[in-house]
Amino acid sequence: MGWITVKTTGTYWEAELMLQLLVAHQVPARVVPHGVLSQFGCGTPAALQVHPQDQWTAFLLLSPVDEELSDNQLADHGFADNQD
Repeated sequence: MGWITVKTTGTYWEAELMLQLLVAHQVPARVVPHGVLSQFGCGTPAALQVHPQDQWTAFLLLSPVDEELSDNQLADHGFADNQD
Protein backbone atom coordinates (compact mmCIF):
# COMPACT_ATOMS: atom_id res chain seq x y z
CA MET A 1 0.00 0.00 0.00
CA GLY A 2 1.36 3.41 -0.93
CA TRP A 3 1.69 6.68 0.94
CA ILE A 4 0.90 10.22 -0.21
CA THR A 5 2.03 13.49 1.29
CA VAL A 6 -0.82 15.58 2.65
CA LYS A 7 1.22 18.27 4.41
CA THR A 8 4.79 19.51 4.60
CA THR A 9 6.12 21.52 7.53
CA GLY A 10 9.20 23.53 8.32
CA THR A 11 9.77 21.64 11.57
CA TYR A 12 9.66 17.97 12.45
CA TRP A 13 7.81 18.54 15.74
CA GLU A 14 4.93 20.24 13.90
CA ALA A 15 4.51 17.19 11.66
CA GLU A 16 4.59 14.91 14.71
CA LEU A 17 1.83 16.97 16.35
CA MET A 18 -0.37 16.55 13.28
CA LEU A 19 0.53 12.84 13.25
CA GLN A 20 -0.81 12.49 16.80
CA LEU A 21 -4.07 14.15 15.76
CA LEU A 22 -4.53 11.75 12.85
CA VAL A 23 -3.61 8.67 14.90
CA ALA A 24 -6.12 9.73 17.57
CA HIS A 25 -8.78 9.51 14.84
CA GLN A 26 -7.55 6.07 13.67
CA VAL A 27 -5.98 7.43 10.48
CA PRO A 28 -2.74 5.58 9.68
CA ALA A 29 -0.02 8.16 9.09
CA ARG A 30 3.73 8.64 9.22
CA VAL A 31 6.26 11.48 9.32
CA VAL A 32 9.14 11.47 6.84
CA PRO A 33 12.13 13.83 7.19
CA HIS A 34 12.14 16.14 4.18
CA GLY A 35 15.42 17.89 3.80
CA VAL A 36 18.70 18.48 5.53
CA LEU A 37 19.15 18.72 9.31
CA SER A 38 19.43 22.30 10.47
CA GLN A 39 22.70 23.58 11.85
CA PHE A 40 21.15 26.55 13.67
CA GLY A 41 18.32 24.98 15.65
CA CYS A 42 15.60 25.95 13.18
CA GLY A 43 14.29 22.41 12.85
CA THR A 44 14.12 19.80 10.15
CA PRO A 45 11.52 20.00 7.39
CA ALA A 46 9.16 17.02 7.38
CA ALA A 47 6.34 15.55 5.32
CA LEU A 48 3.17 14.04 6.80
CA GLN A 49 1.96 11.06 4.79
CA VAL A 50 -1.22 8.95 4.81
CA HIS A 51 -2.63 6.11 2.73
CA PRO A 52 -4.44 7.32 -0.41
CA GLN A 53 -7.86 6.18 0.84
CA ASP A 54 -7.42 8.35 3.98
CA GLN A 55 -6.30 11.55 2.28
CA TRP A 56 -9.65 13.39 2.44
CA THR A 57 -10.16 12.44 6.07
CA ALA A 58 -6.69 13.81 6.82
CA PHE A 59 -7.36 17.02 4.87
CA LEU A 60 -10.57 17.61 6.81
CA LEU A 61 -8.99 16.88 10.21
CA LEU A 62 -6.03 19.17 9.50
CA SER A 63 -7.98 22.02 7.93
CA PRO A 64 -8.81 25.19 9.89
CA VAL A 65 -12.33 25.78 11.20
CA ASP A 66 -14.29 27.87 8.71
CA GLU A 67 -16.63 29.68 11.08
CA GLU A 68 -16.63 31.05 14.57
CA LEU A 69 -19.46 30.01 16.86
CA SER A 70 -21.56 32.67 18.54
CA ASP A 71 -21.99 32.73 22.32
CA ASN A 72 -25.45 31.15 21.94
CA GLN A 73 -24.06 28.31 19.82
CA LEU A 74 -21.27 27.72 22.33
CA ALA A 75 -23.79 27.58 25.17
CA ASP A 76 -25.89 25.08 23.18
CA HIS A 77 -22.83 22.81 22.99
CA GLY A 78 -22.02 23.14 26.70
CA PHE A 79 -19.23 25.69 26.37
CA ALA A 80 -20.89 28.57 28.21
CA ASP A 81 -18.66 31.31 29.58
CA ASN A 82 -19.17 31.26 33.36
CA GLN A 83 -17.45 34.55 34.12
CA ASP A 84 -19.64 36.78 36.32
